Amino acid sequence: MRSQVTVTWGEPATYRFDLEDQPTMPNDQARAWLDGQFTALECEPIRLTGKVLTADKILSVAQAAGQSRFRDAGEREWALAFARATSGALGKPVVTVDLATMSLGY
Repeated sequence: MRSQVTVTWGEPATYRFDLEDQPTMPNDQARAWLDGQFTALECEPIRLTGKVLTADKILSVAQAAGQSRFRDAGEREWALAFARATSGALGKPVVTVDLATMSLGY
């Protein structure tokens, strides 16, 4: 089965991470990783209520990390961890993180 996470700010700033040979993080570990990055990158809740959904964390972490974290070879390990955590937290093998529209697609 195909397993891939795509992070895009719109063409040509689109980064695809093939997870065929990478184990997806277990759900609880994926959520903990995203929580840690949300805090480390000093992300703010998207919703006025202050409630932070998993989808919001994914979008906020990707946006705060910036394109360089997904583009630069030296950041490949972090980008793969993000992809594994995203797939694991959502329980979906194929995910698109679209930062131009601030949406997720499965």
